[in-house]
Amino acid sequence: MMERMDVTIVGGHGQIALLLAKRLSDAGHRVRSTIRDPAHADDVAAAGAEAVPVDLEDPMSDLDTAVRGADAVVFAAGAGPGSGPQRKRDVDLGGAVRLIGAARDAGVRRYVMVSTTGTERAGVAGAMGPYLEAKLQADEALAASGLDFTIVRPGRLTDDPGGGLVACAAHFGRSGEIARDDVAAVLHAVLEEPQTIGHTFEVMEGDTPVVRAVATLA
Repeated sequence: MMERMDVTIVGGHGQIALLLAKRLSDAGHRVRSTIRDPAHADDVAAAGAEAVPVDLEDPMSDLDTAVRGADAVVFAAGAGPGSGPQRKRDVDLGGAVRLIGAARDAGVRRYVMVSTTGTERAGVAGAMGPYLEAKLQADEALAASGLDFTIVRPGRLTDDPGGGLVACAAHFGRSGEIARDDVAAVLHAVLEEPQTIGHTFEVMEGDTPVVRAVATLA
């Protein structure tokens, strides 16, 4: 049985974050989820997590306390559709880098990043370019941080029910989609599989059970 972990999810009211919190809490882990809007606390509590108010865009907001004592952190925050290039840099890149610093300061070694496929098109992808550039630079900063990182790059996200079957590869060279619930399952498996440390991989719907697919990365 996996030893109980204390996990902090940054961007805790996102759909994947809520699904992950529920999976982790159901498995007996302690989960703290950061929220910017206090009105989101009930949703986080319903997922079995403790809501911690943090505004990634406010340098005075206390991210350090949210991270202190954690065994692992998950960066699941994002500026979201409709946000401008600067906010994408502030949240998708700046927030991820801020979490690197907070993890280091708190002595937290394990850091799991929710990234995206398509980062190889950063700079040439039109309207998506600023988002992909921010995600790529965040991934690069984490990989160079010296922390025990895993970077998960899901394909196009859907709200379909998770089927529990996925495909993982360093790079597929094609587009594909995956249910948010299956992404949450992959993140859960990654957190419980230390041999995924140091891996950056893409994940899409496939035909391999999540735990087995993640184990093949080791």
